[in-house]
Amino acid sequence: MNDNTRRLAEAVAARLEAGASLLRRYGRGPQAGGRVLILGGVRSGKSRHAEQLMARYNHVVYVAAGLPPSDDDPEWAARVAAHRARRPAHWRTVETADLTTTLRETRAPMLVDCLGTWVSRVLDEVGAWQQEEGWQERVDERLQAFVDVWQATPGPVVAVSNEVGSGVVPPTVSGRIFRDVLGSLNTAVAAHAHTTRLVVAGRVLDLR
Repeated sequence: MNDNTRRLAEAVAARLEAGASLLRRYGRGPQAGGRVLILGGVRSGKSRHAEQLMARYNHVVYVAAGLPPSDDDPEWAARVAAHRARRPAHWRTVETADLTTTLRETRAPMLVDCLGTWVSRVLDEVGAWQQEEGWQERVDERLQAFVDVWQATPGPVVAVSNEVGSGVVPPTVSGRIFRDVLGSLNTAVAAHAHTTRLVVAGRVLDLR
């Protein structure tokens, strides 16, 4: 086992243990309050459900954490445009990869959509796809900083994320990295959420 493989194996093992610890803590029971995590697969209806939860508020900050639209990718630009058209006109949209600062400084009700696209941006920024030296430590720092602020936020705030635990093991290293990192983040965010819901084919399940 070379040094890169050993370091990657150690990082994966650490994340698995951290996830198990958070699951044990979460299993003690939900709290009451305003932090909500919505999980779901592609086209499951998770974003629409999150938007419905926020419809009661007059002022909402919508945080678009994915890549901004690009002329080089018209299909992605069309997806972004469709999401924009669906939001109420009085919502304020913030497009940023700095979720930690945005969450810390925002006082209005907030909807984050979504943690999956944010993790993809973070992995790109820290050099995970190329497995640059120290990328594991850099991504862990970014995610932990977000979880710390999330835990301290009274809400109301809704975060949308992709459920990545139901599919086959990805055939590529980058796919496995993304799955493992996002799965660990989902577990950490759920551990400090007041409510966690899973949306499957438009049906909403409360996770106790």
